Amino acid sequence: MSDQDGKKPLGLSGGARSGTVKQSFARGRTNNVVVETKRKRVSVPKPSGQSAAAVNAQGGKQTSTTDAEMDRRLKALQMAKAREAEDTERRQQEEQKREDERNRRRAEIETKEREEKEREELARKRAEEDARRQEEAREAKARPSEPVAAEPSPDTSPRQRNLGPDARPGRNDGPRKREEETGKPKGDGDRRSGKLTVNQALRGGEGGRTRSLASMRRKQERQRKGGGNVTQEKVMREVRLPETIVVSELANRMSERVAAVVKSLMTSGMMVTQNEVLDADTAELIIEEFGHKVVRVSDSDVEQVIEITEDKPEDLVERAPVITIMGHVDHGKTSLLDAIRKTKVVSGEAGGITQHIGAYQVEVNGKPLSFLDTPGHAAFTSMRARGAQVTDIVVLVVAADDQVMPQTVEAIAHAKAANVPMIIAINKMDRPGADPQKVRTDLLQHEVIVEAMSGEVQDVEVSAHTGAGLDQLLDAIVLQAEILELKANPNRAAQGAVIEAQLDVGRGPVATVLVQNGTLRKGDIFVVGEQWGKVRALVDDQGKRIDEAGPSVPVEVLGLNGTPGAGDVLNVVETEAQAREIAEYREKAAKDKRAAAGAATTLDQMMAKAKEDQGVSELPLLVKADVQGSAEAIVQAMEKIGNDEVRVRILHSGVGAITESDITLAEASGAPVIGFNVRANAPARAAANQKGVEIRYYSVIYDLVDDIKDAASGLLSAEIKETFIGYAEIREVFKVTGVGNVAGCLVTEGVARRSAGVRLLRDDVVIHEGTLKTLKRFKDEVKEVQSGQECGMAFERYEDIRKGDVIEIFTREEIERSLE
Repeated sequence: MSDQDGKKPLGLSGGARSGTVKQSFARGRTNNVVVETKRKRVSVPKPSGQSAAAVNAQGGKQTSTTDAEMDRRLKALQMAKAREAEDTERRQQEEQKREDERNRRRAEIETKEREEKEREELARKRAEEDARRQEEAREAKARPSEPVAAEPSPDTSPRQRNLGPDARPGRNDGPRKREEETGKPKGDGDRRSGKLTVNQALRGGEGGRTRSLASMRRKQERQRKGGGNVTQEKVMREVRLPETIVVSELANRMSERVAAVVKSLMTSGMMVTQNEVLDADTAELIIEEFGHKVVRVSDSDVEQVIEITEDKPEDLVERAPVITIMGHVDHGKTSLLDAIRKTKVVSGEAGGITQHIGAYQVEVNGKPLSFLDTPGHAAFTSMRARGAQVTDIVVLVVAADDQVMPQTVEAIAHAKAANVPMIIAINKMDRPGADPQKVRTDLLQHEVIVEAMSGEVQDVEVSAHTGAGLDQLLDAIVLQAEILELKANPNRAAQGAVIEAQLDVGRGPVATVLVQNGTLRKGDIFVVGEQWGKVRALVDDQGKRIDEAGPSVPVEVLGLNGTPGAGDVLNVVETEAQAREIAEYREKAAKDKRAAAGAATTLDQMMAKAKEDQGVSELPLLVKADVQGSAEAIVQAMEKIGNDEVRVRILHSGVGAITESDITLAEASGAPVIGFNVRANAPARAAANQKGVEIRYYSVIYDLVDDIKDAASGLLSAEIKETFIGYAEIREVFKVTGVGNVAGCLVTEGVARRSAGVRLLRDDVVIHEGTLKTLKRFKDEVKEVQSGQECGMAFERYEDIRKGDVIEIFTREEIERSLE
């Protein structure tokens, strides 16, 4: 037997076959690579029989493969080869399609590039041709006129005479000559290349819009009337440019047409309208394009239009002093002013106290005096502070039968902070217990030394009820005014301070203004705080309409667009645009300031505050008042109510009547509506009845404060007071069917009650606290057992009791708390 035994020798020549694969790269590049693919080995079973291992596994019996099985295997092999051939053909077709697509795209790109180059070359040639023609035209104008040609022969026609000897008569000589010169057929130079762009149309250049026939006629008419082409010189302007500006406003400041500005922006690629807002950089480019000079300003520069120049000494004239009446509640401030004015102002105030700042002017010996009557209640501290800021002299009213009170001390502090001289009016000298010397002594504690105590502060003893001492008080005021030498310039734009502001139903927003400088006239345009307006009417303290108000004159001003805040400064400006711009800037600045204050809170601070507020109960309120000062005073008083467990939260505070929107807000928050000297209108009352919103009306501020304090006290959790009443010692423990463990006890101290609470003590440690289920004396249920007696006790739901344990008996009592 040979070594090969009829088999082929092992080798790699028959195991692999060579082939070619085409690789594809970017931009249509390809590469052919020769590879070797390993052929798949297919094992076909021999028809002779099974292997020896299979024979052994079947117990030594050898079985042969049937013809049908062999046919199925061959068919499966043929199908696999056919599918492989189909896949190969499909891949080749897809590769061919991709190659064709790449070639097509490459051809398109090359075509576009070629067309673009041709278009650029054509445009360059046209530009050169136009430049050459313009140069020839300039040379022809500069060249001297040619000598007159010789007289042509009589047989020469006029047309030939004009054309020259070489010219041929015909209608199309001009176009033909142009064709010969340019080498292009007629119309090629005029045909537009490519599409018409927006910039070409706006520039009006080649391929764009040209001037209309009507425009040309108007130009000729202007030249004919003006005797020639007279060009108007352009006016260079300085344009004040803020951070942002509207397109129409920019055109107005440049004195240019809005359409021209919009056209320039569109040429720059910005599709805008006249109402679009431009930033400063873009607007600066447009201004420079139109040939103007840019002056960059900030938003705060809008307030520079307010005149703050110093007055010349020769322009100043004497003005009336502004006197503020200050003092404690019910010390007689308004009654004193009432006696001076000979009117009954106090009768019009609720509860006999002043709820608003009143501004009045009276004449004493021909000299006017302006009085401000500020409230004395503690809630109106901020209103008194504003009164001290605009005043020249403070009259401090102190009751002779009382002492120096907290509000009196506050008034002294406000006067000293404003650096204003004081006059002490010791009132109520007609009372039996009047002691002016005690008042003077009490004032020494606050560094107020009157003249009677060798000081510099004037003091006058008066009685508003009898009128005694009023003349001496007025003389003291006039003397103090002469010492101050108060002067102002009435011939300038008015400036004043808002003493009070309110929203009147019939007249709209009304502000009580004390003019400090200049003269306020009917029709003046002004800005006050975040509001602006035009003076529609001026009303004096007597209710009469006047045309103007000079320095130190208090007037009511009508014509505002909103309600300003008390203490805001009123300034007269030239135009409505300036007033509106200043008011909008102030409103935006205030809004940004509030937003910045809210944004300054970090997330950790918010989480900490939320954690702190978890156990705090809130009483929400919605406040509406008749004037701004009262609303502010109420809000400040409400903020002081509360402690660590309860507080008052003001949802909204405003001026004017209670409206339906206020009721909707109150319903959403479950808050009552507080009306101070205002009432709800009919729709608001109907909505409140329908939605169950409570409306409370007040006219005296301490009634309001007391009620809110009582309501907030109701939110406080009741205080639990525990009282010890007895001890009992367990002597024995019994097991009772149906009851459980029962303790046989001896009451050692106090008394044991069934209704009381109990604690089980074991080695002086509390192991259970609850109530008694049963308390028996012998076999009877009893309510209580006295000291020294034995009893049986069973705890509610607790049975772990032992001999020697001690039972502590106590009672609990809830005590209502209130805010201080």
